[in-house]
Amino acid sequence: MSRFVDRVVLHVGAGNGGHGCTSVHREKFKPFGGPDGGDGGRGGSVILEVDPGVHTLLDFHFRPHAKAGNGKPGMGGNRHGARGEDLVLRVPEGTMVIDEKGRVVADLVGAGTRFVAARGGQGGLGNAALAGRTRKAPGFALLGEEGPSRELVLELKSVADVGLVGFPSAGKSSLVSVLSAAKPKIADYPFTTLAPNLGVVQAGDETFTVADVPGLIPGAAEGRGLGLDFLRHLERCAVLVHVVDCATFEPGRDPVSDVDALEDELARYRPALSGDHGLSDLADRPRAVVLNKIDVPDGADLAEMVTEEFAARGWPVYPISAVARTGLRELTFGLAEMVRTYRADNPPAEPSRPVLTLGTGEEEEPFTVEPDPAEPGAFIVRGERPERWIKQTAFDNDEAVGYLADRLARLGVEAELARQGARPGASVTIGDVAFDWDPQIPVADGPVLDNRGTDARLDRTERVSAAERRQAKRIRRGLVDPDEEFDA
Repeated sequence: MSRFVDRVVLHVGAGNGGHGCTSVHREKFKPFGGPDGGDGGRGGSVILEVDPGVHTLLDFHFRPHAKAGNGKPGMGGNRHGARGEDLVLRVPEGTMVIDEKGRVVADLVGAGTRFVAARGGQGGLGNAALAGRTRKAPGFALLGEEGPSRELVLELKSVADVGLVGFPSAGKSSLVSVLSAAKPKIADYPFTTLAPNLGVVQAGDETFTVADVPGLIPGAAEGRGLGLDFLRHLERCAVLVHVVDCATFEPGRDPVSDVDALEDELARYRPALSGDHGLSDLADRPRAVVLNKIDVPDGADLAEMVTEEFAARGWPVYPISAVARTGLRELTFGLAEMVRTYRADNPPAEPSRPVLTLGTGEEEEPFTVEPDPAEPGAFIVRGERPERWIKQTAFDNDEAVGYLADRLARLGVEAELARQGARPGASVTIGDVAFDWDPQIPVADGPVLDNRGTDARLDRTERVSAAERRQAKRIRRGLVDPDEEFDA
């Protein structure tokens, strides 16, 4: 028998972006035809999509790890790498997504609604895309960005119009079975129902859904019994129905005390969906009372005694027998009218099927510079762009490092470090990389004429050698006097 799973922890990992390619076009009689390295492909994303054919999170219970495909690296001849394949995970309607900080980041309702749980890493640019005024033929390319990994909690909340609540063995599952075509497990012992049962009910031209919630008991709002595991399945219900056992033999129990005890639990439970999703707390939902098992003589007498008390609260009361199938027509049409009225007074938001992504939606500063609390005189630079640039840089290539230094300087990191009093040689950390700050390195504002893969600005010896090479060229061309004093 299939299991009903309504809460899982899902580990998702987006695909890595492919590395850019470093290549130079070569052909006969044209040994240096310019850079032609292609870009790396973006990594695949992990996407959750609502599928009406899926009713449980069971698949993720057994396979909690999901990884999208990696992007392919770029190649010479301006050939870009293929994009990584997206991984689309099918989830049931009513799935809520909770991030690592406990925030609800997505509420997936409506067939086809999508949520991008982890966006694929950006592919690295090839040297053809990096060519520009300062670097005519870059000897480096950018690395592909690693795809983010996240740990998400998926919670399923049943999407039903009517929610049946009541003590164990009150007859909720039996009522679902006679109102609809659903066939839940039915037995005469407590907590027979271990998962919500959903049924579709037809009342004339009206159609609505009804779900029973596994036996609630006092203390359910604090997690006692099965309460907290299944109270959330009532959050989307338009109408709550108390199913009361009028033929119970347990001492100290009667219909009024049963309803009062469960009302207290419903009042203390705070749905995560209230407020932002147009739904009120459970205490504010329309109520109805079903007095079940009136086929038993004592049950019929007890139902007659308590009907006036429940009616005085403004709740419709329906004496029925799920076994004898009496009173069901009045109940069915009465619930249909309550659902129609509630939906008319609380219209749903305009339907939309956006592609959602994790994030706060707040505008962030390009970067921040703050002192490192663990090391006096050191600084930490934080920001999406500088941290991404660090990950894209191949630090075994001096030209790539020089390109990174130029990007950081143009972003304003150098100026901010100087403003905050950073001294030459101070340790600066960006992401996972720490380096010594050297404000003497000039920003490249003209063509970089060093050998491909090198940057003379990063080393004083290399800078002198490059200057000497340029002076030698001037002498050979007769542009300067060879006896003139040369200052490197």
